[in-house]
Amino acid sequence: MLAALTGLGLSTAAGLNAYIPLLVVGVLANLTDEVRLPNEFAWLSNGWVLAIIGVLLLAEIVLDKVPAVDSVNDMIQTVVRPASGGVVFSATEAAARLDGSTWMSHNPWLSWVLGIAIALAVHLMKSTARPVVNVSTAGVGAPVVSTLEDAGSLGMSLVAVFLPVLVIVGVAILALLGWWAIRRVRRRRALRRSPA
Repeated sequence: MLAALTGLGLSTAAGLNAYIPLLVVGVLANLTDEVRLPNEFAWLSNGWVLAIIGVLLLAEIVLDKVPAVDSVNDMIQTVVRPASGGVVFSATEAAARLDGSTWMSHNPWLSWVLGIAIALAVHLMKSTARPVVNVSTAGVGAPVVSTLEDAGSLGMSLVAVFLPVLVIVGVAILALLGWWAIRRVRRRRALRRSPA
């Protein structure tokens, strides 16, 4: 059960920022025994791969803080974040132990699907809410919200590895924020449609 929560938490974090959970998993696998990567994911702890992920993370951090550029970045990340979610869910072997049987081990594609679906759902929530934040704050909110998303991704990644039981709390908070953001978007659209 804890392994499944680790996969869920890392995939959720990937939906907010694709590179933070990859970097957390890779660095921890490289420097500690907290994360053990299967042989097919050993590349994730390679120094050169970690350096490339670090550069991509820096670019993401900068681009995501600029209004309008963040929306373009979100379009590009529609492919990257779900892929990252699939990688981190599969790489941490959460799927192999999800149901306590060998079925998941014999069907490794399912861990990819779960990771991709979770990261995509979080990404879609984020990319839907961001334009509303940009418009309603005249762009001032973009760097604040982006910083909170990055902090949330880092926090969720660390919690997923070290305290997976708390992933449930993090996902619940994220779901509440998503529900609030969707309601706000719908309300804003309704106001635009109504006659002045």
